[in-house]
Amino acid sequence: MAISLSKGQTVSLAKPGGGLDRLHFGLGWDPVKKTGFFGRLTGGGAGDIDLDASCILFDAARTGLDVVWFKQLRSQDGSIVHSGDNLTGEGDGDDEVIRIQTSALPANIAHLVFTVNSFRGQTFDEVDNAVCRVVDEATGAELCRYTLNEKGKHTGVVMGVLSKSGDAWTFKAVGAPTAGRTAAEMTDAAVHHI
Repeated sequence: MAISLSKGQTVSLAKPGGGLDRLHFGLGWDPVKKTGFFGRLTGGGAGDIDLDASCILFDAARTGLDVVWFKQLRSQDGSIVHSGDNLTGEGDGDDEVIRIQTSALPANIAHLVFTVNSFRGQTFDEVDNAVCRVVDEATGAELCRYTLNEKGKHTGVVMGVLSKSGDAWTFKAVGAPTAGRTAAEMTDAAVHHI
């Protein structure tokens, strides 16, 4: 059964009999439904919301080494792969997925910071039902999820941090708003949450 995390909560992803080799970080969201006269006029639709899931790779010294995002869908070593850019947020489930093969990560990678941002500059006042999930790809089991409830004029959020602890991994729900519109612009904010 998946664990629903609160902001700042950390959970161990260790499993009996060995570590998790293949994980995925899924991000889902919906546009806010319009209400009132204009909502009735447009059927309640708010238009497309283009959010971008990204993963910033850090070493133990908290130095950013690589970024996986919609302009670089694969880490330099190939251990992390992005599903591609979803421009609307339509549909149920994960809108963007970042797959991680932990056994293939270089030994110097200690932290993976997951961010979400609006490249177009749409704010989180326009976003509803933003959720990130960590899933064991071998079984399809959702290990944990974090639902982002905060609204605001910010264009980016540091969602969570996956950190190596010995042979196991932990996931921390962060939910920290930032002004970044690309993963590169969010690296300084991300490092503060490791």
